[in-house]
Amino acid sequence: MAEITKESVEAALKGFIEPHLDTDLVSANCIKNIAIDGDKVTVDVQLGFPAKGIENETVAAVKAAVEGADGVASCDVNFSWKVAAHSVQKALKPIDNVKNIIAVASGKGGVGKSTTSVNLALALAAEGATVGILDADIYGPSQPRMLGISGKPESKDGKTLEPMVSYNIQSMSIGYLIDEETPMIWRGPMVTQALEQLLNDTQWTDLDYMIIDLPPGTGDTQLTLAQKVPVAGAIIVTTPQDIALLDARKGFKMFEKVEVPILGVVENMSIHICSECGHEEHIFGDGGGKRMAEDYGVQCLGALPLELRIREEADSGKPTVVADPEARASQIYREIARKAAAKLSRQAKNYSSKFPNIVIQNN
Repeated sequence: MAEITKESVEAALKGFIEPHLDTDLVSANCIKNIAIDGDKVTVDVQLGFPAKGIENETVAAVKAAVEGADGVASCDVNFSWKVAAHSVQKALKPIDNVKNIIAVASGKGGVGKSTTSVNLALALAAEGATVGILDADIYGPSQPRMLGISGKPESKDGKTLEPMVSYNIQSMSIGYLIDEETPMIWRGPMVTQALEQLLNDTQWTDLDYMIIDLPPGTGDTQLTLAQKVPVAGAIIVTTPQDIALLDARKGFKMFEKVEVPILGVVENMSIHICSECGHEEHIFGDGGGKRMAEDYGVQCLGALPLELRIREEADSGKPTVVADPEARASQIYREIARKAAAKLSRQAKNYSSKFPNIVIQNN
């Protein structure tokens, strides 16, 4: 019988390519311990992203890979995940109680960015993460309606706001502070100041991820985000339509210039399936988001269908991921969430919060 060593077990593990990380678990530093007891092996796996939805299949794949090695009779797998804080733009410090901020952007309006944002936040929560969402669209806030929240946030100290909570995610929006039909007739500086206050004056609680639902375009709000908000990564939402792709490319260029990594592209409204006959039709074109992702060397995180239910559920205050967790669209949202979080987990970690503050006083 061949002798079992740590090296032979690692070699066997390298035969399993984790699909979200796009590499093996050894190379991704996700194997935390290998214990060998005769012909029995125990492997501790710790992913850097929430993965409740793929726990069983990952454990089964690791077990099969190890038990395929010479001399191994059985393998036990201890599975866990831990979300770390990742690096942000230079000279910016992380926000207290928020590990990672992910900006969701689009080049133009009407491509389903806000619907994607809220379902992405809910999908990350369904995978086991603690999540918040900030509605950065001051002129047209959508998240209060989509999350089914009414009323105003509380302030315990008269200075900061408590986030509103729905479906186990924390949220903040200018929409909570004004009537739904009140227009925000503000100039740029007031908008950017409001965004900073909503972000920094909210008592967020131990968030693994904060999703920021940006307004469309590349204006004042996006510039403020790039210069003053510590963003770990961005997701671009587009439709396959040429006009939408043209504007989405501008969003790509903006994040490149401010050194915010692009986690990937989400192609929304990619295909329409007739509810009567099942006929499939690419109303806005075919594969445009995927081609754009390839052009910029980033990942296409997923393609979502043009479905009546997605719109109806968002409008009713119960987005698809919580309205029907087993629906095809919900599973696509969760896969997009896992891929984005996995991509982020491969980036450099941010250790600034580990360092103590050093104060020098002259007596």
